[in-house]
Amino acid sequence: MLDRSLSNYLKIKQKAPFDCNKVNLLFFMLFTIRDIENLSGIKAHTIRIWEQRYSFLKPQRTDTNIRYYTNEELKTILTIALLNKHGYKISHIDKMTPEKMAESVLSLTDAEAREHVIINGLLHSMTEYDIEGFEKSINQYVEQAGLEKTILRILFPFLEKVGILWVTNHVNPAQEHLVSNLIRQKLITGIDAIATNFNSSLKVCLFLPEGEYHELSLLLVNYLLKKKGIMTIYLGSHTPLKELKLVAQHHKPNYLYTHITSSAQSTNFDKFISSLKEIEGNVPIVISGRITDRYQKNIPRNILIKATLAEVRNFIDLLS
Repeated sequence: MLDRSLSNYLKIKQKAPFDCNKVNLLFFMLFTIRDIENLSGIKAHTIRIWEQRYSFLKPQRTDTNIRYYTNEELKTILTIALLNKHGYKISHIDKMTPEKMAESVLSLTDAEAREHVIINGLLHSMTEYDIEGFEKSINQYVEQAGLEKTILRILFPFLEKVGILWVTNHVNPAQEHLVSNLIRQKLITGIDAIATNFNSSLKVCLFLPEGEYHELSLLLVNYLLKKKGIMTIYLGSHTPLKELKLVAQHHKPNYLYTHITSSAQSTNFDKFISSLKEIEGNVPIVISGRITDRYQKNIPRNILIKATLAEVRNFIDLLS
């Protein structure tokens, strides 16, 4: 019965959206090959080849032959991807014991490699509900590199990966709440530390639509904008359209920005896009979030889609 339920879950999941509240919490810890691809950066085709040639990854299959991976297997492939990126041959990694893999990861001295180790560790701590380990890792990096580098090099890419986990229904509210308060505190501290010397004439209004409460990405973008010397109007989460229209009319921002984290079943993207037409002035509206990848319909010319936070960061870098 469990295998049949699992098979149905994976089939439905591949055709998202679906109501994750109706799914056994056990399945939050299972991943499809597409999930593994998105989180590790290793193409699904390459993962399949590795499974055929090497022994380090042996996914289980449902009775309908759908691959699925556990949290431990995700951890393994993140480790393998990191070692491979930094010069280790796959054939050599295949001969390593798990202990030797961990030892090799710890021996990496490149700064980028060390940051990836920390980010992967944060993901593991979150999925295992290890809030003490999570907080310890962040605080140690803050002590070593400072808050600004922690935000840009650790929290920024971490939130990118959390966005993937959320939109693919692999983060449940309990896991999110365990880490969100700590990250929120770090981001607000970073924002407050930025001197209010605006060297740009631009003004950006940041908001989350009604029903959207995942504020971390919005805070991160607020930090990036202020760091560049751009004035921001921060409305925060669950902003009624009426209030957004009033603020836009009064302050006349150069851009409106929002980030959608919620998975597709809780966000009517068509309705949201249509509602934005009510805002006067044809102001450019930047919308980011993985959910935008799935939207195939035509959008108004004043709406700019940025699927990832990395794309948003590139957009901000070009603002002047």
